[in-house]
Amino acid sequence: MLLAAFPADLWRDYVVEPGRQGIFLVLAAFLGSFLFIRTSARMARSDRFPWWPGSVITGGVHLHHLVWGIVLMMAGGSVGFALNGQQPWFEVSAVVFGIGVGLAFDEFALWVHLRDVYWAREGRTSIDAVAVTAAFMGLVFLGINPLQVTGDDVLATLVSLGYTIGALIVTGICFAKSRFFHGFGALVFPPIGLWALVRLGKPSSPWAHWRYGERDPERQRRAEARFGPHRRVTRIVEQLRVAVGGFPAEPHDPREREAAAALEAAHELQARAHAEAEAEAHRQRHAPH
Repeated sequence: MLLAAFPADLWRDYVVEPGRQGIFLVLAAFLGSFLFIRTSARMARSDRFPWWPGSVITGGVHLHHLVWGIVLMMAGGSVGFALNGQQPWFEVSAVVFGIGVGLAFDEFALWVHLRDVYWAREGRTSIDAVAVTAAFMGLVFLGINPLQVTGDDVLATLVSLGYTIGALIVTGICFAKSRFFHGFGALVFPPIGLWALVRLGKPSSPWAHWRYGERDPERQRRAEARFGPHRRVTRIVEQLRVAVGGFPAEPHDPREREAAAALEAAHELQARAHAEAEAEAHRQRHAPH
């Protein structure tokens, strides 16, 4: 009896009473549908599960599951607003909306590249987008609200408003630099994001696209050396991507294969140069004076 009552008490105390059942159901349905459709796609791709339905040879007319996700999001959102919180349809619409988000975000990379890159390296963008979205929903579920403006008088309200705007600006710059950990941390405690403001952005981030590259080749070089494949965090993230999304497929177009090979060679050369630089710095530190 105690074990049976424990989940019910948690649900009532931490979900129902604070009014968070809607966002909880959206988050749970979102993660569940993403894991299901990604697992289904991997099983359909594998030769070990020939009995699993869903194997698709791309080409011609094909409705990607992001289309069904968009339809479910429209249906869940419309019904949720129309019924104005009536139970149990409010909870049902939240689940439908969350399932739609999971189906749509599993093919987020198709939104960006406008071509079928589901199994390509560019398709890893979908997994990154799902992780960022889940983290944001988790913060909302925990009750973190960076947009809250309070104050008993005009001055206090202006200070609170300035604090909120500053937190959003810091978070936006962190996200633009692809420093998502600092960005989400800044939503909780804005000074966390100040570290990312004065540090380099990742070489493939929008910030690098706007401010590095040809405009500042030296910073672009430093960013590539800083966030190269030699980093332990980069290797761990890549392993997690493989665990969730599978190994990327080799491109069929010869030009795409050449570009991928050139990129891989550049990464190897970058990692080797970084290792040599670290070894040289180590020798200089320990050289006899």
